[in-house]
Amino acid sequence: MDQLDLWTDTATRSAIVDFVERVDRDGIPVAERVAVFDNDGTLWTEKPVQIQMQFVFALWAKMADADPSLASQQPFKAVVDRDFGWLSDAVDKHYAGDDTDMKTLMAGTVRASAGQEVEAYTASAKAFLDSGTHPSLGIPFARCVFAPMVELLRYLEAHDFTTYIASGGDRDFMRGAGEDLYAIPRERVIGSSLGLRYADGNVSYAPEMGFFDDGPEKPVRIWSRIGRKPLLVGGNSNGDVPMLEFCRDDGLQLLVHHDDGDREFAYDAGAEEALKAAADKGWTTVSMRDDWAAVFPDSET
Repeated sequence: MDQLDLWTDTATRSAIVDFVERVDRDGIPVAERVAVFDNDGTLWTEKPVQIQMQFVFALWAKMADADPSLASQQPFKAVVDRDFGWLSDAVDKHYAGDDTDMKTLMAGTVRASAGQEVEAYTASAKAFLDSGTHPSLGIPFARCVFAPMVELLRYLEAHDFTTYIASGGDRDFMRGAGEDLYAIPRERVIGSSLGLRYADGNVSYAPEMGFFDDGPEKPVRIWSRIGRKPLLVGGNSNGDVPMLEFCRDDGLQLLVHHDDGDREFAYDAGAEEALKAAADKGWTTVSMRDDWAAVFPDSET
């Protein structure tokens, strides 16, 4: 696909097309045409709770059933009480600089996966994505991707870009989604990870975080995995600001703004710093309401 059919005829679409045409015209080497995108809120929906966290919630619910004492402890208590506000607020507080609840959430995530072999975890995550339905939108998880962004991936690849995901989400959870939903191979997915251990021919998760790929950690992980500054970066939140700043001087930064409460969700929480940086630095802000003819696949235009 060499067209951006789902992007309306706005200054945003023109900025993307003009940039790609300049890359071709200037003969920027193919090896340097690196495009990196955040996942949650950039390539697929992240409200009211991230899709990956809904997978983790199911694990926590099983753990609380097996050990009722967990029902009085966070983050298990939030799942048992169906207090999704606490879970969503933990993420928003993180982007506002308060990691108190995020640390609790991370500890629960580590506990849920410790000792599990990586291949078994990846298989269960894929089964969850294949069979699950978004609780608010009422559509399968496979349709929770942003169709214009998937179209953008194909457009860039048609112009010899190599596309990557660099997200705060769990790397191994996203690898299945990357291949099935975005056609991005798993070796081009960068994300957070639990610690890993090898024994008896298998790799399994350790009872500790390896690293949390968010904020300043994103440029570090991008460089360690790719060894190049990206030529194009796409994000949507405060945690993506360092990655957007790490874009090449001759590159393009895209910030997805969730301003469409009719077709998705309208919110600025967790993106206040990013929106200000976009305005101050001249980054291209993508309005879901104005720049996209459709949000999800097979939706009305």
